[in-house]
Amino acid sequence: MYNSWHDKLEQLQQSAQACVLITIFATKGSTPRAVGSKMLVTAEASMLSIGGGHLEYQAIKRAQDMLKDRNSQPFIESFSLGARLGQCCGGHVELLFEAFYPVDRQVAIFGAGHIANALVPILEQLPCSIMWADSRRALFPATSSKSTKIIITDELCDVIDQLDNHCHVLIMTHNHQLDMQLCEALLNRAHNGFIGVIGSTTKWKKFKLRLTNKGYAATVIDKINCPIGITEISGKLPMEVAISVSGQFIQMYQSEQHVDAQHNSTSTDQELKIIS
Repeated sequence: MYNSWHDKLEQLQQSAQACVLITIFATKGSTPRAVGSKMLVTAEASMLSIGGGHLEYQAIKRAQDMLKDRNSQPFIESFSLGARLGQCCGGHVELLFEAFYPVDRQVAIFGAGHIANALVPILEQLPCSIMWADSRRALFPATSSKSTKIIITDELCDVIDQLDNHCHVLIMTHNHQLDMQLCEALLNRAHNGFIGVIGSTTKWKKFKLRLTNKGYAATVIDKINCPIGITEISGKLPMEVAISVSGQFIQMYQSEQHVDAQHNSTSTDQELKIIS
């Protein structure tokens, strides 16, 4: 049972669907399912079961109201399996409702060369949406995940206006001058997300000097990360670089999740609601 609900929850999260996990938290008397039984509810459907009948109907409605209200506060609600629910078990259950919402994490990739083509399939398996831009239509794969939006344009700098200000940006075009223009556009926009440029330390020294000569402050220039990737992963093959860059991205969002988890754990301990 664990693998069943856990796998389904993972599938929903990977497909960016919000859902509520309902767990039988406690029971008393005769009940249709045991403690620990679970079901998952999305805005349009339900999976698995906590026993069927009017109890399940009410639980689904409660969960879908939770999603509609975008409520992330877990709570426990009590249900008597008697006349109120039209069930004759006569027992009592307490249900734990926990909501899971898609992670609003965006990655923008400028350039569709060999490294980007190795990187995007990896990122498509992670909790993020991808905006992938280049002027060269022929370099994009014939098919891509629904989490990836492909943009074909000669004006790549204009795409920056479409980005969330906290978007994770990776610049890896075929043209160093274009890379520089994209960096300037992001700095002029005061972009708050990660800005990464593929290249060597020599390339970055040249970029840093040019940006300094154009009047950008050192604190602003330092927002740009070049080279990108995990330094412990060496190699110049496209897949080696792609794994290094994706590993750095995973490190960053897992660090964010750890901080959020600590905050949510404290909040849950203090604020878990019990509804009679």
